[in-house]
Amino acid sequence: MNEKEGLIDLLIHDLRGPLSVVSTSITNLLNKEDRYGSLTGRQRRTLERIWRNTRKAQMLLKEMVEISRSEDGLFKKEHFLIGRVLRESLLEVLEIAGSPAAEKIRGIRDREEFRSILEAHGIFIDIKEKYHKSPFFHDRQKVQQILRNLLSNALKYRQRRVDVSISGEMDLLVLVEDDGRGIPQEKREAIFDRFVRLKDIRYADVPGLGLGLTGAKTLVEAMGGEITLVSRQGFGTSFRVRIPPLQSR
Repeated sequence: MNEKEGLIDLLIHDLRGPLSVVSTSITNLLNKEDRYGSLTGRQRRTLERIWRNTRKAQMLLKEMVEISRSEDGLFKKEHFLIGRVLRESLLEVLEIAGSPAAEKIRGIRDREEFRSILEAHGIFIDIKEKYHKSPFFHDRQKVQQILRNLLSNALKYRQRRVDVSISGEMDLLVLVEDDGRGIPQEKREAIFDRFVRLKDIRYADVPGLGLGLTGAKTLVEAMGGEITLVSRQGFGTSFRVRIPPLQSR
């Protein structure tokens, strides 16, 4: 084991455990009132805020680990359905954001009902071509992280809607679009830089560390793909991702 791998393992060991304890404890307090006692509205809202921020910390830890492993060329090869991974990514993003859509789609199995709930909240999904039914072969966790970061970014900056399109016959093609204010021309080159966020008073209350797009780009390129940005100020932003499948052998 090299020094870098040792640091990664130490990071996982020292942070994942305590964060899991906090998350589980809060979940029990929120969902097991018969055992732990009832909560006032104020107490519940406070615990929900703590839970969401704990989940953010867990996601950040997972992203750091996946990025580090991708830079070392470490991939967990498996077949998986993109639609299922997209669903999990959306649920994670909506839960962390505290969106009412999260509670509505959790546990929903019917595709049309799932789609209808999302569309009512301004999220439109289109999965076509090969990966509508056939599995993709790559590292599931890394693909899920890329989707999660792009979805989180789009939902933060949209005005009314987000469109997600999945397609491709060999390479996986992902398009995530929002109808936000767009990115000024002079800031587009820096948008993937670490800790860069739009310095715009219109987005002053948008949460984030400026790491999501950096992580997405790092992962996509480590996976042999590419990510491009198309934006017109005042007309929204779209991120296009292409990821080639890994070889089965």
